[in-house]
Amino acid sequence: MLKRFWVKRIFISTSALFAILLLYIIPSTDELDLTGNLNQELSYVDNEIKTNEIFLLDSYNYLARTQVVVSETEIEKKATELINILISGGSGESKVPNGFKAVLPSETKILSIEYNDGVLKVNFSSELLDVDEKHEEKIIEALVYTLTSIDGVDNIIIYIDGNVLNKLPKTGINLPSTLNRKYGINKKYDIKNTKNICSVTVYYVNKYNDDTYYVPVTKYMNDDREKIKIIVEELTSSSVYNSNLMSYLNSNTKLLAANETIDKLDLNFNAYIFNNYDEKDILEEVIYTIGLSVRDNYDVKEVNILVDDEEIIKSVLKTIE
Repeated sequence: MLKRFWVKRIFISTSALFAILLLYIIPSTDELDLTGNLNQELSYVDNEIKTNEIFLLDSYNYLARTQVVVSETEIEKKATELINILISGGSGESKVPNGFKAVLPSETKILSIEYNDGVLKVNFSSELLDVDEKHEEKIIEALVYTLTSIDGVDNIIIYIDGNVLNKLPKTGINLPSTLNRKYGINKKYDIKNTKNICSVTVYYVNKYNDDTYYVPVTKYMNDDREKIKIIVEELTSSSVYNSNLMSYLNSNTKLLAANETIDKLDLNFNAYIFNNYDEKDILEEVIYTIGLSVRDNYDVKEVNILVDDEEIIKSVLKTIE
């Protein structure tokens, strides 16, 4: 009798422990989805490397478009990060690619930076202008083109010790209070009179070792044609401003038609734009020089390349970003 009593007690105790164990092992209905699988919250780490355009001096004293790795995403913080790369010997110096150098003086300090409604205001210390005359305007061009490459920044205003910079002290160049890419870069002048003066920015190819990069040149000339016609003519011309600047666009390439609609530009070429006709292949360097040149001269979001009315590449601007 006593033996049966203890056996019963042991059985009850064991059963209770087993039941408690099951409660810990088997998830509640709240933790199960309808298929019986466990709902688990998974956290993912974004390992995508983020880059941004920056304009640095190359070995030929041209401001050139290249890419640097950035860690910031918020506009004001990203602008600060890029400016620190532009400062010679600055905190971002290690990010400057081989073959390039920063253009802002080493003692330059950012006193404040503010973004609002497409406009970025940057207040610098007076050391920003502590450069020789030949680099004075390049500082402005590098800042304008680098900072307007940030998504959402359309214009910048440069301050020196709290005052808007409207004149460069050494060259005497007057500056508009609000700056954007209409200001130009690596400027060349071919003006014969005061009639029909226009400015067109064309991107050319250059190389450092085996790495390709792109150099924008803003040319001022007497010409009343559509800018895309000037761009194609410049890229197909055998006469380039400097032997170090190249274009891979075949000299027989012709622009047959250009059709601009809201946010879109369709460019129809003859077959000489192909690197390989059978494969209908267009060189990346050709796509980039056309796409980058259009981006800086037209307010469009999409550029499509056609050959003899057949669409070959849709949305060139997305390809080059």
